[in-house]
Amino acid sequence: MNKPPLWRDKRFWDIASQVIAVIIAVVVVMILWTNLNRNLRQLGIQFGFDFLRQQASFDIGETLIPYKASDSYIQALWVGLINSLRVAVVGIILTTILGITAGIARLSDNWLVRNISMVYVEVFRNTPLLLQLLFWYFAVFLSFPKVENQISLGGLISLSQNGIAFLGLIFSPELSTLLMGLTFYTGAFIAEIVRGGITSVSKGQWEAARSLGLEPSLVMRLVIFPQALRVIIPPLTSQYLNLSKNSSLAIAVGYPDIYFVASTTFNQTGRAVEVMILIMLTYLTLSLTISLAMNFLNKTFQIKER
Repeated sequence: MNKPPLWRDKRFWDIASQVIAVIIAVVVVMILWTNLNRNLRQLGIQFGFDFLRQQASFDIGETLIPYKASDSYIQALWVGLINSLRVAVVGIILTTILGITAGIARLSDNWLVRNISMVYVEVFRNTPLLLQLLFWYFAVFLSFPKVENQISLGGLISLSQNGIAFLGLIFSPELSTLLMGLTFYTGAFIAEIVRGGITSVSKGQWEAARSLGLEPSLVMRLVIFPQALRVIIPPLTSQYLNLSKNSSLAIAVGYPDIYFVASTTFNQTGRAVEVMILIMLTYLTLSLTISLAMNFLNKTFQIKER
């Protein structure tokens, strides 16, 4: 049997289309890179990252690693990166807890609980995040009393103009504002994702669990919610990515994250292209890390067919 001509082979065109797409992408990148270098030379600017070793000469109000104004720009950017990671990690934890709680509450048999959750979801997901951050900062945290008149909640949490103190951990007003804003905003979207995932589980599963004599809390925890995770996790990944990227709004309340520090670096050095590349690589790496982790988690909850 004669083989069909190469140009009629579907596999050939599948491979050829991919090769052509790669070539086009490489050509576009080379053209953009050439134009960039030419424009920079015309402006008398030399592309490079040597400026990172220069002295930063600016203070950062909140650091988790040693830093002083005489350190280099790269040290300052490390401080900003660690601050961003702190917001992303703590924010994901808090918003997951709030989102799951509110999502389950949306399906509660208790009228009051169900409607309080509904009001929370509708208010916070339909209000701009930046507006919420400004509200938390100016109307809430800056309105707290001074340290000597701080508000104590059960001896575990204290509130003052210095921020929130919890079990020996102190969260500045800027960090507290960012965490509260991101948590309540993203948690409202996660609540709807959780509600949709739970309602996607067939009624037969509910009836079967109840027929075994399980309490409602055990039905949700042991039967319904594990099955709902297959539907919940994919859109949940998008919300985690949104939270990590929305953390760049920290500049609105003065929290020194990577974007805040990079903006100061750009203003002092004038290296706009290099700084923007560093910011893009940082958020791209963070987003890819979250995506890989969530994709792995998603695979573990998918039904394994025999």
